[in-house]
Amino acid sequence: MSSIVGHRTLDRLLAWRARATPHRIFVVFDDMEGGVTKLSWRSFRRQVERTANLLRALGVGRGERINLHLPNCLEFLYLWFGAARIGAVIVPTNTASAVPELEYLVAHSGCRVIFTAASWLESAVEVGRRCARVQEVVVCGRAAGSAHRHFSTGLSSQPDVLRGPAVETRPQDEVAVLYTSGTTSRPKGVVVTHANYVYAGETVAKAIRLAPSDRHYVVLPLFHGNAQYYSTMSTVVSGASMLLMPRFSASRYFDHCIAHRCTVASLFAAPMRMLLAQARDPAHRRNRLRVVLFAQSVSGAQLEEWHHRFGAPLLQLWGMTETMGPPLMNPVDFERRNMSMGLPVMGYEVQVVDESGAVVPPGEVGQIVVRGEPGTTLMKGYFRNDAATRATIRDGRLWSGDNARQDADGYFHFVDRAKDMIKRAGENVAASEVEAVIREHPAVFDVAVIGVPDPVRDEAIVGCVVPRPGVHVESADLIVWCRERLASFRVPDRIEFRPELPRTSVGKIQKHVLRREIAGNER
Repeated sequence: MSSIVGHRTLDRLLAWRARATPHRIFVVFDDMEGGVTKLSWRSFRRQVERTANLLRALGVGRGERINLHLPNCLEFLYLWFGAARIGAVIVPTNTASAVPELEYLVAHSGCRVIFTAASWLESAVEVGRRCARVQEVVVCGRAAGSAHRHFSTGLSSQPDVLRGPAVETRPQDEVAVLYTSGTTSRPKGVVVTHANYVYAGETVAKAIRLAPSDRHYVVLPLFHGNAQYYSTMSTVVSGASMLLMPRFSASRYFDHCIAHRCTVASLFAAPMRMLLAQARDPAHRRNRLRVVLFAQSVSGAQLEEWHHRFGAPLLQLWGMTETMGPPLMNPVDFERRNMSMGLPVMGYEVQVVDESGAVVPPGEVGQIVVRGEPGTTLMKGYFRNDAATRATIRDGRLWSGDNARQDADGYFHFVDRAKDMIKRAGENVAASEVEAVIREHPAVFDVAVIGVPDPVRDEAIVGCVVPRPGVHVESADLIVWCRERLASFRVPDRIEFRPELPRTSVGKIQKHVLRREIAGNER
């Protein structure tokens, strides 16, 4: 079956860019400490070739896996494309992972080498000691006095043309294993191919009309699919450029955006709320952003405030690590309903179905399923987990685990995670519906609603609320607020206040952590 991917792979794309537009800037890295590095397509390609040679010198061959335990940095990009050049596979991990978590990921994936930075070296070394397959830990960036091999030193001794046997990569070859964030269970490794990456990039680039004159603003972590699929790969397939930041900074977000003349960005709800919590500055409206992709729950009032303060057009979408590109996006050239996830993107077939797989009528709630081709438009599968792969991809359709409804005009509206429904006295309560009401209260900054065991009603509804800074609100006030706006069986039994909510590195609320903490407090 032919697709928009054709015979393209990451190394073929990069080689063509280096020949066609050798002097155009591909990536700008701002270290947030005054250092700015700019690399053209040709310069970046040469660094990738050196990295490929270094990997071979470390004994990394085709099909072998390396762990990137790194923050956003140029070395991450070199290793990603360098591994792809020789047929190796990257396994990026969250730098916030505890040693046992990292140990599981490195052991499960069977990584040979761990690449990390000085701040996480101790954890990486301990994991390397525990995992028999790990042969070496390599330090990227500054690491004065470290006894371990330095990436920069090894790189400087390598030629900028691949030496040794040539490698012929194919679109269906594996490039990465991206572990899901594990908000409800053990992380699963999503296997990503060259074709997957190219397809993801094309999906976003075509949907938002990305051009060589555009510049992506990348603040989300590169170890996550969003920054890889939506930002980096759309930049590569379109010949645009990207500004890579080490991390997200709410206080400096628009200053960097304006200084580097960025035109496209990608965020999610948590950092958007952090930006809205900053002091107002009229200068922030001077940004050049023409589209800001976002996902996850934002209230109507927050959307309005964003538009008024920043003037940067928002576009909500929906996607998963498993779906590569976002199958649902609000349109660039038609009505944007940013309280919805938008319409199906060209190249994807999306449906809302019941438990039997039958499509439900508009307005009814069902699970989102996405039809596609594993290894191209959908993940190739879960690494070393055939049972999970079979449960997720059935008859050519990926079952997302997300509940949604479609309105009369075809727009998809998120309801809840299928596993996030609260069972209360025989009624199914979507946590997101309760959260949406609580979030509209002027004293509420953030909220998560969960179900906890209840001996009488199966589960009790608990709202975990982060108040706005400097604002006082009583739990009774929020209960009354809900009673006035929700059916009685959806009203929370109690409200708990917290300074913050536990989140994954990409902003997903870890409700299993909240449930565990509340259960522990009730013993």
